[in-house]
Amino acid sequence: MGYKVAVVGATGNVGREMLNHPGRAQNSPPTRSWLLASRRSVGVEVSYGDRTLKVKRSSIMISATSISA
Repeated sequence: MGYKVAVVGATGNVGREMLNHPGRAQNSPPTRSWLLASRRSVGVEVSYGDRTLKVKRSSIMISATSISA
């Protein structure tokens, strides 16, 4: 069974460090990923494992249902 990951602050120092090790905790890459950051980082492309993903805007309140699709 796969798992999903959302990295909030993906373009910051801690977020980048997390992205350097995709799937490390689970020994496999996630089946679905979201990279979230502030408004100024929206659209930035970030490498994550063997993929390149675009950063989406995070908001103060994030619920699992808003990113589950």
